[in-house]
Parts: sequence; structure tokens; C-alpha cells
Amino acid sequence: MATPLLICDDSMMARKQVARSLPEGWDVEITFATNGAEGLQAIREGKGEMVFLDLTMPEMDGYQVLETVKAEGLDAMIIVISGDIQPTAHARVTQLGAIDFIQKPVNPEKLATTLKKFGLI
Repeated sequence: MATPLLICDDSMMARKQVARSLPEGWDVEITFATNGAEGLQAIREGKGEMVFLDLTMPEMDGYQVLETVKAEGLDAMIIVISGDIQPTAHARVTQLGAIDFIQKPVNPEKLATTLKKFGLI
């Protein structure tokens, strides 16, 4: 059975780049969200067991999504994908429940290594 995967980023180019970077043969059903509010709704609907989440988005940013997922006890494994590589950002998203942090643009090998580390592929 395919894993529900949510790619949440306000940039269409970034969403496509992440989707193209997924490991070949990984059985996922992809849903795209263009902002945090859409992403949160998709997680609530069960479309985001695995989530790739940008931090800087309109309506609701990635930090707010992480805070809400944590507050509501939603079941989602979240990897933040962001250009904000400051150590404070990394520490904050980890504190809010993200399992890891990957720098944009996504490197397919780094993504595969991260997914393997958590037993996701």
C-alpha cells in the first residue's frame, strides 16, 4: 500500500523538484499543497503520513504547521526542506517535532540517505 506523501511548498518549481528527487520505486501517493493551511488540511485528511515541509509560505508558515501538528497530536513524519540553513531554524523545527531538515535545493542522494536513516525506504 502506498504511503501518503505530502509536499508542501508555495513554489511550484520547488514542489516539482522535490517530487523528481524521490527515490525510484518508493511507493508513495503524492499530494501537493501550496501553503501551510492547505498542508495542514491534507495532514488532517490522512494525506500526509510523510510530509516534506517548506518553512517560508503564505497564509501559514512551516513553523505554524509544525506547532499545530504537535498541538493536535496529528500523525505525520515531517522533514523540513528549506533554504534557511541557520542553526536556530534547524533547532527550532526539531523542537517542534520535525524528524530532520534538508537544505534546498534537494539533493536526491541526501534525501534517500535521510529516508533510509528513518526506515522509510
